[in-house]
Amino acid sequence: MVVMLEESQGGGATLSPPLNFSMVAECIYRSGFPQPSNFTFLETLDLRSIIYLCPEPYPEENLKFIKDQNIQLFQFGIEGKMDHSVSIPKGTITAALKVLIDVRNHPVLIHCKRGKHRTGCLVGCFRKLQNWSVFCV
Repeated sequence: MVVMLEESQGGGATLSPPLNFSMVAECIYRSGFPQPSNFTFLETLDLRSIIYLCPEPYPEENLKFIKDQNIQLFQFGIEGKMDHSVSIPKGTITAALKVLIDVRNHPVLIHCKRGKHRTGCLVGCFRKLQNWSVFCV
């Protein structure tokens, strides 16, 4: 998704969402890792919080952005494993879910590196809390 905005001087400004960006529910979004080129787009969401699901430190450029935007960062360091026999610690997912369902943290963006496995796991657990059928999750 790319949105074009007109600038007053006749040039074009582009709003570019992060990789795999999507709305999960009202005021809940998911994506891959936001790049600096996505910051202008993220500003339009008026985020209050970010749930970051990777163990690596948040990059300085991203930390500056969230500080400037008054966004709170919640980090839950889940290792990115493709092996299905490796489980995500229940306590970590439970803690992340508590942050996610607390409306005081909304609007919130959930992300990991690509916005697929770790993010998908948390969103799937959220869907179960919403009483979605396991076949729909």
